Amino acid sequence: MQALLRELAEELCRQGVWEMQPPPADALGSPLPFCCDTLVFTQWLQWILIPRLTALGEECGRWPAHSAIRPMAEESLAGCPWPTRGTIELLGRLDDLINAGSSRPPDPAPRRAVRDCDDENF
Repeated sequence: MQALLRELAEELCRQGVWEMQPPPADALGSPLPFCCDTLVFTQWLQWILIPRLTALGEECGRWPAHSAIRPMAEESLAGCPWPTRGTIELLGRLDDLINAGSSRPPDPAPRRAVRDCDDENF
């Protein structure tokens, strides 16, 4: 999963849509799906999706039970002036991985007794 997230970040960089400055904090806190009222889709990928899924992997967190990012990408990126196929394909692979149920992150380090990844109360 982490390698796929790195590939996604690299693809956004290659296409010139990776931003150096984050949007305002209030834009990142939108309650709407994909922060569609405050961010463009590529900003949501960069500032919300990639960091959250990376953090889940690093913290032994639980992945979402279902993912449907590709359809949103197809809609949001339609008409973009840059080639979007690679980004959409990567997001489709991410959806497939999550939806296949094989998305529980491996433990990156030995488990700590206080924060066991298998503890349902975690």
